[in-house]
Amino acid sequence: MDHSAKEKGAAALVAEADKKVRMTPSFLGSFFGSSSKVEEACDMYVRAANMYKMAKNWNAAGSAFTKAARLRLQAQSKHDAAAHFIDAGHAFKKSDPEEAIKCLSRAIEIYTDMGRFTIAAKHHVSIAEIYESELLDIDKAVAHYEQAGDYYKGEESTSAANKCLLKVASYAAQLEQYQKAVQIYEQIGTYAMDHTLLKYGAKDHFFKAALCHFCVDMLNAKLAVEKYEEMFPAFSDCRECKLVKKLLDAHEEQDVDAFTDAVKDFDSITRLDQWQTSMLLRIKKTVRDEETDLR
Repeated sequence: MDHSAKEKGAAALVAEADKKVRMTPSFLGSFFGSSSKVEEACDMYVRAANMYKMAKNWNAAGSAFTKAARLRLQAQSKHDAAAHFIDAGHAFKKSDPEEAIKCLSRAIEIYTDMGRFTIAAKHHVSIAEIYESELLDIDKAVAHYEQAGDYYKGEESTSAANKCLLKVASYAAQLEQYQKAVQIYEQIGTYAMDHTLLKYGAKDHFFKAALCHFCVDMLNAKLAVEKYEEMFPAFSDCRECKLVKKLLDAHEEQDVDAFTDAVKDFDSITRLDQWQTSMLLRIKKTVRDEETDLR
């Protein structure tokens, strides 16, 4: 069956379901009289949506799923309605990100109404990812990651919450909201160092917090590193801590070459990621600027 045949079949199903909905004046009036008709119409919309998906007509698929969702909502089948809104959201994601967000948001409303916060959080993450990669609206992405983090935290899903918060911290630092970023990195670092399985990752969180401090003020960074070593003695021995200390010395000496060499040495063994590199470049610029001022 080629794409156009699938689309024709899907369109016929949608038309038939639309007719069913229109034909019965009290379609949703007497629940017993109409529940089988609701089932049939919803079934047709879903089958049509899946045929549209096979034909890669994402808009039509999304719209058929949305019709099924609205029908379920009128029939008070909230759980099914939410599931169809999610399906619609996934279909629209491929063709109309704004519409995808609307559908996912409708599902989130239903889930939060039902007290299903973990699943609502999961779909807040989906919306955040659409803002992040499709619509390039970082502020809105951050807002949804924060909301997801709150819901996960409320449901005691700490690791899922932390995952969202790390996203928030990384964007906050990029937007020069260093205080907000430091707070999150320190909080997650402290949580990690007290959990055997996460202990190893704690050094990364403290390293990132130290870099954020450094972007604001060298003395802040120095005090922060001392604090992290006291809280988490294993931090002293790690390469990340040693790197920050070398950078602090280079900054104090106004020695751009020493700064660059320290970063190169570190990177040759442990690759720096994009975020770390951009923070280090910001810090290096302050060494350079001050060096120029002294001349």
